[in-house]
This record gives sequence, structure tokens and C-alpha cells, in this order.
Amino acid sequence: MGDLFPNEPSPEQLDPTSRWEIAFYEDILRRNSDFVEVLMLLGTLYTTNQMYDKGLAVDKRLSQLRADDPIVHYNLACSYALLGRSDEAFDALHEAVGLGYRDEDHLESDADLDSLRSDPRYEELIDQMRRLGSPFRPGRQ
Repeated sequence: MGDLFPNEPSPEQLDPTSRWEIAFYEDILRRNSDFVEVLMLLGTLYTTNQMYDKGLAVDKRLSQLRADDPIVHYNLACSYALLGRSDEAFDALHEAVGLGYRDEDHLESDADLDSLRSDPRYEELIDQMRRLGSPFRPGRQ
């Protein structure tokens, strides 16, 4: 993953299936950089393979393309949290909640957000979700 992402696994460190899928989706994006569905799949692959900087880059792009999608902002928060960028993670979580995200069960069990749970802002976010009510429980996260 070259000099741009020095802390991420090299292609040789990935399992063959992930390596192939990543190359396949990256090739599609070279031809159509705004292909939302491919960006979502690639973002998941990057994160699953601990390629957090690349996952963040994809999530940032998705947040531009789907600015009103609470799941996109939730996933962006996860990427920030995995990189230890808690301020930005909370900003993205608040944006997700503001757009209707209410899946408290998922939020509480998502390991991507573990780094945020000891921060007082985490409980404040949970309280805000409870006050707002009307759960929005998306299918993909």
C-alpha cells in the first residue's frame, strides 16, 4: 500500500481472496471513482483487513457522495475511532445521530468504537440518542 499508508499490510500479507477483491474493486474505481456501492464494499474490505487509513479515505469520500446517509457517517466515525481520532469520531457520530441513526444496540456492541467508550462524550451521545427516540435501525453498518 505504498508510502501513502505505511502502517497498513502489504498486498503479500493479505489472504488471496481479499487481495483479489481489493484489486478488483480498486480497478472499478479507477474507471468510476463515484461508484457508491463499490466504495462501500471496498471500505468494508479495507477495514476488515486492518487497512484503516484507506478505509477512512473511502468513508470520507462516501460522506461527500451521501451526505444525508446516517450509516455513511456512522462508518466514518468507526474509521476515525479505529485510528484513535476521537474528536473526529464523535463529530461523525453526532452527524449520524442528527441524520437519524438510533441503533443503540449496534453502537454499544461495535468493537470499532471501543476506543471511545471511556470518553464522557460517549455516554452523552447515548443519552442524546435515547432522548431523540424513534429508532432508525439500518441494514448495513
